[in-house]
Amino acid sequence: MVLKGSSFAAGVWANAAVLVDKPQDWTSFDVCGKLRGALKVKKVGHAGTLDPMATGLLIICTGQGTKQIDDFVAMEKAYSGTLRLGQATPSYDAMSEIEEELPWEDITDEDLEAAKEAFVGDILQQPPMFSAIKIKGERLYKAARRGEVVERQSRPVTIHSFELQRDESNRQDVHFKVTCSKGTYIRSLAHDLGKAVGSAAHLTALRRESIGEHSVADAWSVLDLVAAAQAARQS
Repeated sequence: MVLKGSSFAAGVWANAAVLVDKPQDWTSFDVCGKLRGALKVKKVGHAGTLDPMATGLLIICTGQGTKQIDDFVAMEKAYSGTLRLGQATPSYDAMSEIEEELPWEDITDEDLEAAKEAFVGDILQQPPMFSAIKIKGERLYKAARRGEVVERQSRPVTIHSFELQRDESNRQDVHFKVTCSKGTYIRSLAHDLGKAVGSAAHLTALRRESIGEHSVADAWSVLDLVAAAQAARQS
């Protein structure tokens, strides 16, 4: 049962999937931990990690509902966000310090539109160093925090659509919408687009809008979900 922003009975948590709008600066693990404690359910998992900087749709599965996780993970994802031209960071987003600045002022809208075409369709994408992928038994982000660079294999992903719109008041910022397959790193997409136009880029905002037919518009906030679950138990 997929639970959206409506009332529910406490017993549903034995077999459920709930739509949650992840707050910024929370990890996906933080959300699971918060709900595990509030719902008093031992088995809690999420269907697709969101980085701490990102907001948006997490599908949290509980109890027997955790058997659905792989089905949700396989669904098409939709994102919106903003990238900043001319600046590169080690994490490919605003969670780390700027390590390189390159000219961006001469990049036209036409340059961006032409460059993005190479990223639409079936592509190979290299995961960022700041990711949870394991290589030789260690999470990549642990090596990245030591300043190491580990060789990564590029992975096949599919970008179904990629829309760009330059910010009217700050031309260095580019707003985007992306629909893509599972396993796509939007941080890598922003980083690679910056390189493709002869500059650099990193994410300054990211929001997951949907997973399959499930929209963040129907999602609970974490605090509202916790309050509703507590009220249901008390009644």
